[in-house]
Amino acid sequence: MSKISQGNLKISADLFEFLSGVLKELQLDEKKFWNGFDSSVHELAVENKKLLAERDKIQKNIDNWHIKNKTKKFDFKEYKKFLHEIGYIKKETGDFQIDTSNVDNEIAKIAGPQLVVPVDNARYAINAANARWGSFYNALYGTDAIPGERGTEYNAARGNEVINYVRDFLDEISPIENTSWKEIEKIEIKENNLVFYSKGNSFLLKNKKQFIGYTGKKDLPASILLLNNNLHVDIVIDPNTKIGKLDKANISDVILESAISTIVDNEDSVAAVDSTDKIKCYKNWLGLMKGDLEIEMVKNGKKFIRKLNKDRNYISPEGKDIKLHGRALLLNRNVGHLMTNPAIILKDNSEIPEGIMDAFVSTLCAMHDFKNKKNSRTGSVYIVKPKMHGPDEVKFTDKIFEKVEEVLKLEKNTIKVGIMDEERRTTVNLKECIKQVKSRIVFINTGFLDRTGDEMHTSFQAGPMIFKGDMKSSTWLNTYENWNVDVGLECGFSGKAQIGKGMWAIPDKMSEMIKQKIVHPKSGANCAWVPSPTAATLHSTHYHKINVFNKQKDLASREKASLDNLLMIPTADRPNWNLKDIEKEIENNAQSILGYVVRWIDQGVGCSKVPDINNIGLMEDRATLRISSQHIANWLHHKVCDEKKVLGIMKKMATIVDDQNKADNNYQPMSANFDTSIAFKAACDLVFKGISQPSGYTEPLLHKRRLEKKQTNPQ
Repeated sequence: MSKISQGNLKISADLFEFLSGVLKELQLDEKKFWNGFDSSVHELAVENKKLLAERDKIQKNIDNWHIKNKTKKFDFKEYKKFLHEIGYIKKETGDFQIDTSNVDNEIAKIAGPQLVVPVDNARYAINAANARWGSFYNALYGTDAIPGERGTEYNAARGNEVINYVRDFLDEISPIENTSWKEIEKIEIKENNLVFYSKGNSFLLKNKKQFIGYTGKKDLPASILLLNNNLHVDIVIDPNTKIGKLDKANISDVILESAISTIVDNEDSVAAVDSTDKIKCYKNWLGLMKGDLEIEMVKNGKKFIRKLNKDRNYISPEGKDIKLHGRALLLNRNVGHLMTNPAIILKDNSEIPEGIMDAFVSTLCAMHDFKNKKNSRTGSVYIVKPKMHGPDEVKFTDKIFEKVEEVLKLEKNTIKVGIMDEERRTTVNLKECIKQVKSRIVFINTGFLDRTGDEMHTSFQAGPMIFKGDMKSSTWLNTYENWNVDVGLECGFSGKAQIGKGMWAIPDKMSEMIKQKIVHPKSGANCAWVPSPTAATLHSTHYHKINVFNKQKDLASREKASLDNLLMIPTADRPNWNLKDIEKEIENNAQSILGYVVRWIDQGVGCSKVPDINNIGLMEDRATLRISSQHIANWLHHKVCDEKKVLGIMKKMATIVDDQNKADNNYQPMSANFDTSIAFKAACDLVFKGISQPSGYTEPLLHKRRLEKKQTNPQ
C-alpha cells in the first residue's frame, strides 16, 4: 500500500483518505489535526518504548530471582520483599475516591449484562448494539434453557413451558397481590394504576411504583412497561399473534432490557494486522457513532437491511412521554501498549504504536455522537484499555488521552477509561492504577484467561504450573476475584463506575449459564460479559433477582482480600502426575490453540465459536490462546513433557481440527502438509517460542504469520 507523507509521518493512502473524510465531516482543520497528531505521536512513542523496556527489565529480574533460588525452599517473605525492591509492588499513597463526572447511567446506575463484539464484523456489531432489548420468549424457546426438542414447527407444549417459566419470573420480580401472573386474564390501566383481572376479580401490583409506562390505550394497552432494579420489562399484549391468541391475557411476548452496555472490540477478538484491516474496524465504529451503520442481509431468499434500532417510546401513567434508549451504550476497546501497526510509519522508520493510533481515531469517530447523542447522552467517549502493567502504564494511558483531547479540542476527561485488570502487576497495584485515572475511570474487570496467562508467564521460572482446571480453585484466583471488587468499592465505584466480571464462553449451554452466572451479581459485579444477545437477555434475569448496589453496600464492610494470597504462585512443588493425564492436558491445550489459530491465520477471524476436544462450541479469542500456549510452554521448560511428544500431539490434534472444519468450504486443512501450513507453524511457534514472548502475548507471532499468509494467499 502506497504511503502519503504528512509532516514526519508516512501514512497508508487508504487510512489517510479515511481520516481526511472524517475530519471534513466534522469540519475540523486538517492541517492543525495532522500537526498535533504528528507531534503527539512522536512524543508518546518514545515513552511507550521506555515502558515496554521496563516490562522486560522487571520480567528478567523475576526470572533471575527464581533461577537463583531454584534449589532453595521457597521463601515467601523474601519473594515479596524482592518484588517491592524491584518496583513490581508499588507503595500505596493513601486513600481516595474516584471523581469521574459526566458518566452515563448505563455505567453508573444500571447493573446488567455487557456484550463484547468484534468491531470488524458489521453484522455482529449491529446485533450487539441492538441487544439492549431482547425477547425473553425467544431466548428461552430457542436455547437449552428449556429442556427438550424444539422441532422444525412451533411446539405448543414447549411454548407453554416458556410461558410458565416467564410467569414464574414475573411472580418473583414483580408480584401481584393475592394472585399469580399465571392466572391473569386481562390487563388495563385505571386511575394511573396497573389493574389485573382474573375470574371476575381485580388485583394490583404489590409494588405499584414498578409500573411506569405503556403503549396503546389505557383500557386496551399494547404493552406494559415495568421497572425493577433499574431494568425495564416490556410486556407485549397482542391477540393477533400466534402466541397472543392462545394466551388468556393475550400476552404475546416479554421483552427484557438486556445488554446495557457493549464493548466494541479492536483487540483480542479481531485479526487486524495492517491498514486495510484497521480501516474496516474504524469504519464500523464510525458507522456506530454516526448511527448509520447498516448491512444488507438475505434470509429465506429475501434481502433486507439490518440497521441500528431507534429509541423506544412509551406513555407514563400520568400521560407524559417516555423515551428509552434503543441501543446498548457502546465502549471501544483499543489495543494495548505492546503492538505496532504498519499503517503509519514514524520519522525513525518504526511503526506507530497501535494503541496510540486507536485512541486518536476512536475518539475522532466518536465526535459524531456529540451531535446526535444516540450513544453517550453525557458527551463522553468510553475507551477500554487492556493489558496495562502497573500504575505507570495506566498513567501513560491518561497522558495519551490528554494528548487526544488537546489535539481535538475536547474538554479534559471527555475520554473515559476502563482498566482491564488482566495482568498480575496491575492486579497487585490496582488501587494505585485507579488513582492515576481517578477523574476518568469508569470500569475495572477481571478475566480468568488473560490473567492466568500472565500469572504463568510472570512466574515461568518458578516451576511447572498446575493443571488448568485446578487454576479455578487456586488461592490466587479466588483472591483475585474478590480483590478486584474490594478495591473498586474502596475507591468509590458503587453508583459511579462498573465493576465487571468475565465471559460465559459456552453459547450453546444457556441452562448452565442461568444456573452459574448469577454468582457474578452476587459477587458485587454490576456487569459481566456475555457472548451473544440471547445470553444477554437470559443473564439480565440475574440482575432482576439480585440488587447489585445493595449487595455492594454489604460487601464494602467485609475484610479485604489478602495481597499475600494474591501472590501465591500456582506451581506444583514436585508433580507426580499420571502420564495419561499429562497427555490429555496437552491434547486439550493443543486442540484449543489449533482450532483458534487456523481461523485467525487463514481467514482473519479473531473470534468465533470453536469446537473443543469434546466438540462443544466455545467462544474463543486471543485470551484462550494465551493461557493454553503458556501452559504447554511452561511444561516443556520444566520437562513435564518434551518437544517431540508435544509436536506429535500438535499434529494429531491438527487432523482432528481439520475434521471439525470439513464443512467449511473456505477451510484449508493443516494436515495436508504440516511443512507448508502457515497456520500450523504459527500454532507451533506459540508453544515452542512461548517462553520468549513478551508477557506471554500471542499477538507478535500471530501478526507476523497472518501478514505472511495475506502475502501468499490473501482472503
